[in-house]
Amino acid sequence: MNLDVSSLQISVQEEERWRRRMRVTVPAAIVKEEERKAAKKLAGQARLKGFRKGRVPSKVIESRFGGALRQEALDRLIGTAYREALSSEALRPISEGELQELQYEPDTDLTFAIAFDVEPVFDVEKLGGFVVERPARRVTDEQIDAVLARIQEQNGVWQPADEGQPADGDLVSVKIARLGDEGEPTDDGRDYDLVVGQGDAIPDIEAAIRSLAIGATEDFDITFPDDFQDESRRGGSERIRVTLLSRKTLDVPALDDDLARQVGDFETLGDLKAKVHEDMEKEAAQQSEGVVRGRLLDLIVEANPFDVPASMVARYADGVLGDTKNIPEDRLREFREQIRPEAERAVKRILVIERIAETHGLAASDDDLDARIQQIAEANNTDAAKVYAEFQKAGRLEALERELTEKAVFDFLMEKSEITEAPAA
Repeated sequence: MNLDVSSLQISVQEEERWRRRMRVTVPAAIVKEEERKAAKKLAGQARLKGFRKGRVPSKVIESRFGGALRQEALDRLIGTAYREALSSEALRPISEGELQELQYEPDTDLTFAIAFDVEPVFDVEKLGGFVVERPARRVTDEQIDAVLARIQEQNGVWQPADEGQPADGDLVSVKIARLGDEGEPTDDGRDYDLVVGQGDAIPDIEAAIRSLAIGATEDFDITFPDDFQDESRRGGSERIRVTLLSRKTLDVPALDDDLARQVGDFETLGDLKAKVHEDMEKEAAQQSEGVVRGRLLDLIVEANPFDVPASMVARYADGVLGDTKNIPEDRLREFREQIRPEAERAVKRILVIERIAETHGLAASDDDLDARIQQIAEANNTDAAKVYAEFQKAGRLEALERELTEKAVFDFLMEKSEITEAPAA
């Protein structure tokens, strides 16, 4: 529908933290005309006894469907008037409009108020002059040995054990059944596969498993820890029956040249170690760079204070929490409140990066994106068009563009501050 914005009465009230409350009045004549149009449209479609289809008088429609027609007309008018009022006031909401007031009686003006958040407008004036220490990023022999041990485990083979009790690292199959007051199982029990010592079961159950021989069945009293996932069972006790069905030990290969050739394009164990060291150096450098970026951004946010819309903080917090449909509402409110400070800080960081990129022309261009795609293609010995298509299909182009923009912003910011190196431990 078309609506002349000049016929509307519009007022906007600024509230805290980029909240706006807009009141709109639609003249009664426009409301009446919209109701008439809705009745005419329905009359052309309705099939009522005694009338031919499409020949039902509008007055009959109004008398039969008056309330529904009025609601339909009001819904359409509110939506249209809201959009026109936003355009007229040059407002761009970043949250869903919240209808707070609606006043209407037949043959009177329609008045409503809608609250929403707008994108914050702020200046980032102090960009440099900070001192940020880059953490030391030394890779130790112990860290390399730990990675090599994981490689051995990943290439190990589980071997059945015929005797002996489970130890840490063993793969066991068990049947666990709850026992009732009479000491008999309340159900058929459930089968579980788990690796002992990795926290797959609560401590009391793992202790029970360790005490069993293969094929043995015993009853145990267990207590659920205070941090157990099911809150209703925390600190509670119950008696269970555990049967150790099987036990396997991991037979790991020797750490030698054969293993190196098995896991990749390496001729010797020394080649594998060199690659592990190189990858860990890169990872350590990335982690160190992340710390520098975070500290630098926090200093800039602190030096250029501004408020952020509550709706942006709430959306970020919900993104962190993930699927919340099974979380009770009171617990959900508690979780949101716990992460609100970190969520607000994260939103401020995001907004600061966007504002600096916009103000200083640092946003990634199409040419920047194409160049990065070409680099990825060359590194993987493939075609750039193929890489682009894969990124596009996976919805990763926007993330890649954001990554390039952030790099440009941080390169720009680091030139304006002093980045020192922490002494090696």
